[in-house]
Amino acid sequence: MATNLLQAGFALTVHNRNRQREAPLAQQGAQRAATPAAAAAAAPLLCLCLSDDNAVRQVLIEGEDSAIHGLAPGSLVIDFSTIAPATSEALASELAQRGVAYIDAPVTGGTEGAKAGTLSVLVGGAAEDLERARPLLAAVGSRISRFGAVGAGQRVKAVNQVLVAGSYAAVAEAMALGQRLGLPMQQVCAALGDGAAGSWALKHRAANMLSNNYPLGFKLELHRKDLA
Repeated sequence: MATNLLQAGFALTVHNRNRQREAPLAQQGAQRAATPAAAAAAAPLLCLCLSDDNAVRQVLIEGEDSAIHGLAPGSLVIDFSTIAPATSEALASELAQRGVAYIDAPVTGGTEGAKAGTLSVLVGGAAEDLERARPLLAAVGSRISRFGAVGAGQRVKAVNQVLVAGSYAAVAEAMALGQRLGLPMQQVCAALGDGAAGSWALKHRAANMLSNNYPLGFKLELHRKDLA
């Protein structure tokens, strides 16, 4: 996602809790910041994409060098993380006291969509804040949908995660059955993919399941967290 922002012409300052992960982006032209606060300083838009609620709170609000200490009034936080709606609402409320706007914007589309810039972005927040963020969101996603106030995007993402979990489980069971029956599974997947059984999970994940190549672009522990 960060690479797509750079390729779209955005001036990007990056910070990662694993500092080594900043290096490839720096080679592409991004500036590196030593802390979240430094990354947020003078930035009209701040993007987050973190693993869970605690990580978001620590990086954005609670840490000694958290982003809130660098955010200026009038700036906008775009949170791509998948977290609880209540957490998004609480963050938005605290940021509003400092004159900072917030939208939750979890994404779906897998690592493939993140690399291709074709994610579906699920937005919760004020319409005017979405319009401020839209040019940036358009660099990472091909569909941008607003569902209501802050937290609405996270609620839609919860629905998405139930669907994804079910489809992954169905594909896994089908692959196991096909192998047990001794079928030519590559041919089976191609044939069924063009029929009623076709799905994103079958198209993008069946081959990895058949070759026992895990994780499937996403850690199981994070998906379990999303379903909790």
